[in-house]
Amino acid sequence: MEDKGPIGVFDSGYGGLTILSEFKKELSEHDYLYLGDNARAPYGNRSYDVVYDFTLEAVKFLKKKGCRLVIVACNTSSAKALRTIQQQDLKEMDRDFRVLGVIRPTTESIGEMSKTKHVGILGTEGTVNSNSYGLELKKFSPNLIVTQQACPMWVPLIESNKHLSESGKAIIKEDFFELLSKDPSIDTVLLACTHYPIIAAYLQELANEKVQVISQGPIVAKKLKDYLQRHQLMDKKLSRNGTCVFLTTENPEVFNKSAESFMSMKVDAQQIKL
Repeated sequence: MEDKGPIGVFDSGYGGLTILSEFKKELSEHDYLYLGDNARAPYGNRSYDVVYDFTLEAVKFLKKKGCRLVIVACNTSSAKALRTIQQQDLKEMDRDFRVLGVIRPTTESIGEMSKTKHVGILGTEGTVNSNSYGLELKKFSPNLIVTQQACPMWVPLIESNKHLSESGKAIIKEDFFELLSKDPSIDTVLLACTHYPIIAAYLQELANEKVQVISQGPIVAKKLKDYLQRHQLMDKKLSRNGTCVFLTTENPEVFNKSAESFMSMKVDAQQIKL
């Protein structure tokens, strides 16, 4: 009988934990193996080649650990590396092994949420400069007007807990209002970075009642559930013991402390090297 394995979830740091949290709500019986490349984070301002190399290393590591399906829960990696991995590298791996990202499932849904058909995207420099969201949204919602804003300071602020400080809030507020000023018709703002749900409530406070702030975690989780329902052969390869293992390239004590604020549960990570 073929061995079953967990769902791998990869992120450059902590942000993917917001996606993992939603997976655990939608698919609580499944096993998960989370890998955060915290020692080399953030990825947002790194080159395409570097992000690709780092992401491929992580995917191969998770495959060796027994994962049958890996979710790249990092928008920068999804934007800069995922397509190449899917089209080029998977051919050299197990043909039944799959790697999915967070951009496509999000863009399939976000256009339906806007009444004005004017959507704002907040993300890292890497995600925004790649225009991955703009390109994907044109496929599913060709009439959508998309405006993007890079927020290079947000991930460092969130990971250092300085997003709670007055200076941190001022930086976030400035970036947010800059996006809205570019297109006053925006009624839906997508948080295109898995770290950003940590500040979603603050952003919604800043927004007027006509603007909704959307985190992608619930969208991606529902899309994964639907994917597994449509791909029963893959679903049968996944183990179901309700476990969740955490790996990090950083000091595990440092990871645990921050991860618990993302997950709202006790985290006991193991340190690994890629």
